[in-house]
Amino acid sequence: MILFHSPLSPFVRKVMIVLHETGQLGRVSLQGVNISPVNGDDQLNQDNPIGKIPALRLDDGSVLHDSRVICEYLDTQHVGLPLVPREGSMRWRRLTLASQADAIMDAAVATRYETFLRPADKQWDGWVQAQGEKIRRGLANLEHEHLAEIISGFDIASVGVACALGYLDLRQPGFDWRGLYPGLAAWYAEVSQRPSMVATAPVA
Repeated sequence: MILFHSPLSPFVRKVMIVLHETGQLGRVSLQGVNISPVNGDDQLNQDNPIGKIPALRLDDGSVLHDSRVICEYLDTQHVGLPLVPREGSMRWRRLTLASQADAIMDAAVATRYETFLRPADKQWDGWVQAQGEKIRRGLANLEHEHLAEIISGFDIASVGVACALGYLDLRQPGFDWRGLYPGLAAWYAEVSQRPSMVATAPVA
């Protein structure tokens, strides 16, 4: 299989962590792509017309895209404990928390595009502020309502939250999430020592 990736993408990192955690890293070769909202990649776009990363080309040539789809596919391809519960209310609970983590990453990536790629005279301060509020609401909810669930194991939900926090460190180092959310901070300090987290840590 071929994974189209950019090592600084938090969504790519999710997939890489799942590969490490499920022992499947050796099944996948990595193909780096350098894309932006205004700059695509022709090879990436084959069978992936909107050019999303990560994208996983399977052995039969078909392509999966979107980190949630790829992670769930990979989770069905190993014999260990599943990272995504297979059935019942727990499945929908963990997938919903994973979706919330993805939304935090979406807001952080949108902020990065607005403040780094867009010319300064065209940047929309209100947009940036709104994305910041989404991030704060999402993290506050995780801290005050779901912390026990996040720290209970290392599954698809906690992988997503860890990637979101790591991306904030990378792209918004002035965002004082540790001071605001000490429970998440204590958990992240511990979970960031996992081999899968160390191996996938982004370097700017």
